[in-house]
Amino acid sequence: MTFNNEIEVFIKDFVKDLDEGTASIFAGAGLSIPAGYVNWQELMIEIAEDLGLNIKTESDLVSLAQYHVNENRNRTKINRKILEEFTEETEETDNHRIIARLPLSSIWTTNYDELIESSLKKENKVVDVKYNNKQLLVTKPKRDIVVYKMHGDVNHPADAILTKEQYEGYHQTHEPFINTLTGELTTKTFLFLGFSFNDPNLDYVLSRLNYRFKEDQRQHYQFVLKHNLNDANNPDRATLDYNVKKQSLMTNDLRRYGIKSLLIDSYEEITKILKEIEDRYKKRTVFISGSAEIYEPLDKNDALGFIHILSKTLIENNYRVVNGFGWGVGSAVINGALEAVYGNPLKFNESQLVLRPFPQFASSSQNLGELWEEYRQKMISLSGISIFLFGNKQGENEIIEANGVIREFEIAHQLGNLCIPIAFTESASRTIYNSILKNPKDYYEQPDLVLPHLENLANNEGDIEGKVKEVIKIVNKLRR
Repeated sequence: MTFNNEIEVFIKDFVKDLDEGTASIFAGAGLSIPAGYVNWQELMIEIAEDLGLNIKTESDLVSLAQYHVNENRNRTKINRKILEEFTEETEETDNHRIIARLPLSSIWTTNYDELIESSLKKENKVVDVKYNNKQLLVTKPKRDIVVYKMHGDVNHPADAILTKEQYEGYHQTHEPFINTLTGELTTKTFLFLGFSFNDPNLDYVLSRLNYRFKEDQRQHYQFVLKHNLNDANNPDRATLDYNVKKQSLMTNDLRRYGIKSLLIDSYEEITKILKEIEDRYKKRTVFISGSAEIYEPLDKNDALGFIHILSKTLIENNYRVVNGFGWGVGSAVINGALEAVYGNPLKFNESQLVLRPFPQFASSSQNLGELWEEYRQKMISLSGISIFLFGNKQGENEIIEANGVIREFEIAHQLGNLCIPIAFTESASRTIYNSILKNPKDYYEQPDLVLPHLENLANNEGDIEGKVKEVIKIVNKLRR
């Protein structure tokens, strides 16, 4: 998919931040509303009615909540509304699911609901949720990600930040949260999703960061929906001109805080951008599938040398390599990757090699075939590009094609991976190559860019180093 230049640059930069572990998300109410939850105005309808006010004419909802507490000397009704509105069962949106799959170490939110946590748990991530000061002092063992809920949690509505008095005292009552957020805004690139930037807590932090760092602030991003004539908010030209002018002033003001606004035509575009970010990040990880009892037409040493150099070169080109330690192939993949890592430990690291050896015994609830299928699904899902080489095994009386490699090709294609068969290594890799040739448009958006490279990898001409360079060429093309 093509994006305008500004969004294209953002995607490239954010993918780099993900790769370096310096990306984060700040989620506002707009992330949860499409899932069926209410916005602030809808939450406060009954509260306004109790006060004899019309919610449609009220813009300062923080003060409205405070008025209700002042009049009733309690916030029982507000607490009940939070429980009623944010505990209903609802499905996560595509945006929640994509975010949950991204390699983020932290997510910040002002939302009370649990959609973010539930999405992360469905991705089998260990989530460390923080919604009060004491939780900041404790680290959950083996956590994958921290979710900071700076306004509280639906399960503790009495402590949720909602009234003007709470906002005014937040810098004292929740100083550890402000300090933590300040640190993350200084060291990470944030993408603000569903946020209106009228939250006084965030304004407090951003204003002090601006005062302290000014031009040295880190770059952050938000999406802004373009105003269009005859949409819900712009019934006529005069209203459109006014709203466009105001939006321009607001987005320009956010630049003081290092927040760049990216204009979009529809909210659906956000999902497409997030998906593109996920796809490009995954394309930095290459799954090497293969097994070999024999290495024909290559000599065994040449074959292992080819695998070794291929793995080493992928690491040197800043890819991660995933491998299931296939028979006759896995050791060469490991040795090549580690040679690159240990040859330049300041540039490359062991996290670029991800090993997933297959379980050898059935569990109490699954047979070995079911375990291997589940294992393959999870392993291949870590990558965006899959390379297939060799693919044979010992049958009862003869060498046969490795059905496991064929299955990994099927899974990779189903998951949307870009598949690269190195057909000159024969066996399953040749079968995969022939399958792709039957209808290459099913496998690549631009087959004409890919097929010449696959053809070069299918013939037996050329040396091992040349074949490796051919693989790197096609991988680099597919990653863009």
